[in-house]
Amino acid sequence: MFNSNSFGHLASSFATAFVYALYGYGFMSCQFISEGGHDALYTVEVYYNKQLFASYNSTEGKYRGYTERAKDITDGLNHNQHFLDQEKKNLELLKTVYCNTLHDLKNLSQEPRVRVFSTKTANSHQPGIIICSAYNFYPKPITLTWLRNGEEVTSEVISTDEMSDGNWLYQKHSYLEYIPTPTDTIECMVEHASLPTPKLYRWEYLSESRINKITVGTAGLLLGLAFITAGAIYYMKHTKAKALFFVGDKMPTNKTVISVENNL
Repeated sequence: MFNSNSFGHLASSFATAFVYALYGYGFMSCQFISEGGHDALYTVEVYYNKQLFASYNSTEGKYRGYTERAKDITDGLNHNQHFLDQEKKNLELLKTVYCNTLHDLKNLSQEPRVRVFSTKTANSHQPGIIICSAYNFYPKPITLTWLRNGEEVTSEVISTDEMSDGNWLYQKHSYLEYIPTPTDTIECMVEHASLPTPKLYRWEYLSESRINKITVGTAGLLLGLAFITAGAIYYMKHTKAKALFFVGDKMPTNKTVISVENNL
């Protein structure tokens, strides 16, 4: 995708210099330091007989030789502005390709749906288990990190690998065994390609007294609903029985009753 004239010239120069070489190869690489692709390190390396003979480094902006003969060749290339300019163009082109690829990947990515909850209630003597679950995300790589009061927790942590859902989406779970206190803040930090910055999900601590209150309140609510349901059923049955009694006895209308009383 980029002009390789400078690379070809460098390789051919060494091929001429080392006509007795048994094996030679070279490759180019580009290491991106910043996410946006603005800072990158572009290198070219040429090997003969499995030994590095010459290289180009975009940070230095020049070729470097590693033998006396290689130094003579690279010295000539470093005085050839055409080849130095071409390497700069290669670097800029690679940056463009990187940015376009990164943009395409972000368009394909899907943000994870995260849930933080406890499956085993902790008390003052026994630790509980808190789970951080990430669902329906793409691409596959994701990092789940536990934080206690802003500090990373590494002990008592077990995490699964990314598991495929079979529809190009993945899920991952991380388990933390911990005895929480009311003053601690427990968070799960999620890092993923779909997120511009790491995202924090806080776990809400429930004390034993609060859990007991919630349990009692829930039980009272369910009991109240049971009484209301029973009362409604009784009322409906009683009303239906009265209606059937009146229809069976053919209860006279008000007009009929008045007419009979007048005749008497």
